[in-house]
Amino acid sequence: MKKIKLVCVAFTSTIVFNAHASPNIPPPPQRVALMFTGATLHTVTGESIVNGRMLVEWGRIVAIGTSAAVDQNVNATVINLAGKHIYPGLIAANTALGLVEVQAVRATVDSAEAGLLNPNTRALVAVNADSELIPVTRANGVLAALAVPRPGVSSLIAGTSALLQLDGWTWEDMGIVSDVGLHVALPSMRNNAALFPNLPASRLAEMEVMTQQRLKTLEDAFDMAKAYARAKAADANLPKDVRWEAMLNVVMPGAKQRPVFISAEELPQIRYAINFATRFNVKVVIVGGQDAWRIAPLLREANIAVVIGGVHRLPLRRGDDTDTVFRLAANSHAAGVKFAIARSGSNFDAAMERSLPFEAATAVAYGLPRLEAIKAITINAAEIVGAADKLGSLEVGKLTNFFVTDGDPLDIRTKVERIYIQGRAIPLEDKQTRLNDKYEQKYQQLENEKNAKGEKK
Repeated sequence: MKKIKLVCVAFTSTIVFNAHASPNIPPPPQRVALMFTGATLHTVTGESIVNGRMLVEWGRIVAIGTSAAVDQNVNATVINLAGKHIYPGLIAANTALGLVEVQAVRATVDSAEAGLLNPNTRALVAVNADSELIPVTRANGVLAALAVPRPGVSSLIAGTSALLQLDGWTWEDMGIVSDVGLHVALPSMRNNAALFPNLPASRLAEMEVMTQQRLKTLEDAFDMAKAYARAKAADANLPKDVRWEAMLNVVMPGAKQRPVFISAEELPQIRYAINFATRFNVKVVIVGGQDAWRIAPLLREANIAVVIGGVHRLPLRRGDDTDTVFRLAANSHAAGVKFAIARSGSNFDAAMERSLPFEAATAVAYGLPRLEAIKAITINAAEIVGAADKLGSLEVGKLTNFFVTDGDPLDIRTKVERIYIQGRAIPLEDKQTRLNDKYEQKYQQLENEKNAKGEKK
């Protein structure tokens, strides 16, 4: 995911797949104050405000409250949304959005870097701002996304993720938090005879040795990064190593310490991640976390958050209950574990990020309180990715990234009627709506021609 690679991908896809460039034109910055009235304001962090008023200027919320509490005499354009609902923009906290267009076309995929250790790989500079998947995603209220570098075939450290707002001319425009955290992929640790009954014991032993070797390589990398940090603190003229330089804000504790997102589904992996956080004194976030409910007390005690990698998945084991993953969010909430609901983050899932609210809806159907489900795709996600001061709720001072609906966004029948990103009204048009309009016109034209021929007869 280096700049030169991005240029090549963009050039190739322009020649071969001209349809990859989205025709949506980002609107200019907000210059006129807007007063939204009449709608129910779902603040997420506080009580919902029925028939509320919200004033926004220069892309930020200036005032929010009841009609009596917010000045009605300010010089602003009034937008009456009586009977509607306003929610903060949803956040996809684990996605390849912007890094992949068509999974089957290699020239449009820039989500992974070759090599074992790539801490200096940055997802932000590889983001394709013209992706057709972006308008499709935001049309369902998902207005921000964490673009995550995917691990390669043998990768341990995949690189650094970036939080994007889903509108902008370039990746510079889209970046809200340019370097969110470092992403690590653990090898599977379920090298047992029960899982591989047909493998000889010698082969299982080999697999265990390979797993331990990979874990040792990962630990050595963090030891090297810490040693580099100490050496740099002692000698400002130390020659730079871009790999360890990229890890300074990860291995050095402090207010600006970035988290380590560890992909871990299995119980042994999650145990390892908890011990890893203690050993290296780093902030760890579990991504995936199918077995997180089995070890929830330890996660709570260690203050480790979980990004649930999708609710619409099969259980990890044959013997698990069929609703194990459906109940994962509810069990995490009951155990006091901080969590966000996301999707798998695979290249294939990038085209389906608009379904994020329905993942949360399934969790509600299996025991998660509705408000907690909304938080899991808004403020909880914002806190985990370090953007709670900008996104995730309707509060004074935050970016005006929100959407307007005619009902509950967790209900598949609800329509998103308007979206705003930093106070700018964003068109709801996307490739799917254009195709729908095209073929509606086509078949209407055919019907008209058929009727005309019938009249002539």
